[in-house]
Amino acid sequence: MFETKRLWWSAAVALVLVAGVARAANEWKTVEDEDAVIKVRPRTDANGKENGKEVWAEKTVEANATDVQTALMDSGSFRLWMPYVKESRVVSTNEDGSRVAYARLDLPVVDDRDYVIGVVDEKKLAEDGTGEYVQRWKVVDGGVPERKGVVRLKYNDGTWEVTPKGENKAHIVYKFSVDPGGSIPGWLANMGQKDAVLETLSAVEKQGKKLGEERKKAKPAPKSP
Repeated sequence: MFETKRLWWSAAVALVLVAGVARAANEWKTVEDEDAVIKVRPRTDANGKENGKEVWAEKTVEANATDVQTALMDSGSFRLWMPYVKESRVVSTNEDGSRVAYARLDLPVVDDRDYVIGVVDEKKLAEDGTGEYVQRWKVVDGGVPERKGVVRLKYNDGTWEVTPKGENKAHIVYKFSVDPGGSIPGWLANMGQKDAVLETLSAVEKQGKKLGEERKKAKPAPKSP
């Protein structure tokens, strides 16, 4: 009886320790807290196996929230201003505005990556610029054939959340979870956790500013009384 109780107790302790290790492995680690707040943690599958990374980034940018929303909704233009995006296009659009988009990434050292995602604008800013913009995306089978020499990402999902903070400021929360596929050098993986995320946030800010300037120039001048 004593031996049975001891074995049961040992098993219980082991389960607690394993659970504690699992929780520790899933805790967010802050890798940047100056230009933006960026946190990362391992992405684990249903079996508890590490499979890629999750990233959470936040920054208040000097751009109007409506212009940031416009930039993020134009998935087809990402090749023109988003870092590392070599190709981008909208494959199809549904009546509700949701769309299937394709992008190819030109990364240093390793083979190009590409992905096909379904994009949904769950919330949009009101006409007066108030409220919140929320975009969600995830990998889908969009009917785009895989290409030789390009690694197709099988897991890539995330969200953009944009909240106005005055006339020309917006708070951005950028969250994504991705399995980069294939073999990625450690230095490149680390760069993707911090530098590439900072570059992406800066690019969104820059594009938002650009669209804001274009919007103001296109606005008709007030008529004289």
